[in-house]
Amino acid sequence: MSTTSYAVLAKARAKYGKFLTERDYTNILACQSVAEVMVYLKSHTHYASVLSEVNERDVHRGRLELLLRQYLFDEFDTLCRYDSSVSVGFSQYYVEKTEVEQIIRFLVLLNSNSTEKFIFQFPAFLSKHTELDVYKLANAGNYDEFLAALNNTSYYDILKVFKPDKKGFLPVSDIENKLYAYIFKNMLELINKKTKGTERQELLTMFRTVNDYNIFSRILRLKKYYQLPPEVIKTNMLPEYSSLSPKLIDKMCEAESSAEVFQIMQSTGCGRLIGKIGYKHASDISPRVQFKLAKKNIHFSNNPSVVMISFMFLSETELMNVISLIEGIRYQLEPKTIQSLIIH
Repeated sequence: MSTTSYAVLAKARAKYGKFLTERDYTNILACQSVAEVMVYLKSHTHYASVLSEVNERDVHRGRLELLLRQYLFDEFDTLCRYDSSVSVGFSQYYVEKTEVEQIIRFLVLLNSNSTEKFIFQFPAFLSKHTELDVYKLANAGNYDEFLAALNNTSYYDILKVFKPDKKGFLPVSDIENKLYAYIFKNMLELINKKTKGTERQELLTMFRTVNDYNIFSRILRLKKYYQLPPEVIKTNMLPEYSSLSPKLIDKMCEAESSAEVFQIMQSTGCGRLIGKIGYKHASDISPRVQFKLAKKNIHFSNNPSVVMISFMFLSETELMNVISLIEGIRYQLEPKTIQSLIIH
């Protein structure tokens, strides 16, 4: 292994070593207000630098999340600057993932005639790295104007085939599926082109397992909350980026109940993780599996690229933990309820 490879491993693990501990979570849960949480984060955690200018008595959830996301991006971007065969591609994956999140957020706002909110929650750090024209997007009042704003981007050809229905609503779930297929395709092409051996296998296993559980979670959600028929549910999957067989996915889509979907998933090799992650709600399963895989790989993998992407997944998990803590304390939820939301 090269000197730079050792540096990537050491740097990522050193950063991970500064993450919130069990004691930190316990102390934050004991806080009585958001101001107390902010004081603790600024005084005792690695978020001190990014929160130093934030007034703990006037915390806006949206601004706070943007600051933390910028911090997360800067940390990952710094790690990607080390010599690695796939570091540039990983950085691009993170940018594309964030772009897709913002496109979906805009379309949800467009469906509810609330696009004026878009610019206020757009992550400013992304402006230096994205091909999206933020101001054109912010001023788009309908889907045609939205497409025009994306005309010179790689997303235009994907999005131009969609149209609002007779009531003016867009098929956001279908669009989301196509956009995530695009970034998954790019990432898997990068892995197959730039890596080999155990490095390739570990990366493919991680991304495919994450997608396996995304498929599982989506089937559960579409059945439970939307009562969609199997043939419609099947169009909302990304089976080509999964280790689950088409036949098994079909069986889950056609299952009569959530319990049957669980039973089918748990009959697979990766599905056995369900019993090992300690979840409260079905929606918790996918992020908890991702966390478990990333935590294992950051400790035991000897491949810098695997450790880098694991660091990114773990950083995202901790960010959502912090947001859950702040929101839970803001709305005076019971500590046990807040704790159930934390993935740690």
